[in-house]
Amino acid sequence: MITPSLLRWGLAAAALGLAFLGALLVIGERPAGWGLIALGLPLSGIFALAGDALGPAFGATLRRRWQRLLAETPPWLGWLALSVALKIPVPLWPEGFSLLGLLSTGALFVAGLSYAAQRAGWGQAAQLAALACLAGLGVELLGSRTGVPFGQYSYATAPAPTVLTVPLLVPLGWFAFTLAGLQLAGGRPWLAGLLITCWDVGLEPLMTAQNYWRWSDPHPLWAGAPVQNFLGWWAVGTAIAWGMKRLAPGLFDAKEKQKAEGFSPSFSLAYFTEAFFLPGGLVLVGRLSEAGVTLTVMGLGALLARGVRRAS
Repeated sequence: MITPSLLRWGLAAAALGLAFLGALLVIGERPAGWGLIALGLPLSGIFALAGDALGPAFGATLRRRWQRLLAETPPWLGWLALSVALKIPVPLWPEGFSLLGLLSTGALFVAGLSYAAQRAGWGQAAQLAALACLAGLGVELLGSRTGVPFGQYSYATAPAPTVLTVPLLVPLGWFAFTLAGLQLAGGRPWLAGLLITCWDVGLEPLMTAQNYWRWSDPHPLWAGAPVQNFLGWWAVGTAIAWGMKRLAPGLFDAKEKQKAEGFSPSFSLAYFTEAFFLPGGLVLVGRLSEAGVTLTVMGLGALLARGVRRAS
C-alpha cells in the first residue's frame, strides 16, 4: 500500500531525477538540460509538500502547507535543505567536489546538531556530537594505521582539510549518519549500525573515486573494501549509536507524533536524501552498477527499518 508520505516523497524523488537528467545533458553540452533542471528542482519541492493531494484540492493543499512550512520550519530543516542544495552544483562543477562535499557535510552536521538541540537541549546535543565525532575520528585513525577494524586503507591522498590525516568531513559524517540512522531505526542501535553500513556501500566507490582514501587490502569485496570493512562499520556504528542513545534516551525513545496532515519530518530524512544523491554521484563518475547496488541496498535498509518499527 502506498501511503501519502511515500507518494509525496516518491514524486519528489522523481522530479529530482528529472533535474539530474538535465545535469547529465548539460555535462554532455546539450543546452536543453538547463530546462529540465529549471523544471525538476521546483517540482521536487512542490511534490514534497503536496504530492499526495494531486487533483482538485492540490492548489489549496499546496498553499496551506507552504504557509505552515514557513511558520513552523525548524532551523535544522533549513540546514538539511542547504546540505542538499550544495550537492546540486557538483555535476556542473566536478572540480569543486571536495569543497562542495565538505560544505554539504558541514551543513548536514549543523542540521543534526540543531535537530538534537531542539529536542534534547544544546548541552545533550553537544555531547552527542562530541561522542560521535571523537569516536569516529579515533576509529579512523586506528583503522588507517593498523587495519583494525576496517581493513587495510590509507588517507594519504585525501584532500584538505584534514584532522591528523583524516578528512574533516569523515568525523562530521559519523555524527550525522548515526543520528539519522538511529532516528530511522526507532532508537535501535543494532539497526542504526546496519543502516549506516548500507550508507557506506555507496560511500566506498564514490569516495575512493575522488581519492579520499585508498584501499590496499588483499581481500577486496566491494570498491577495494573487504568484508571486514562492512562488519567494522556495523560494529562501530552500533557502538556509537548505543552511546548516543545512552546520553539522550528521550531523543530516540519518543515516538514521532504525526501532525494532522502527516507532515512531521524527523532527521531520518537525511538518510533518504543520501539514498538519492549517493547513487546519483556514482552515475556521474561512471559507476553505474555501483549506483544501482547502492540504491537497492539503501532502499532495502529503509524498508527493513520500517518493517521493524511497525512490528514493535
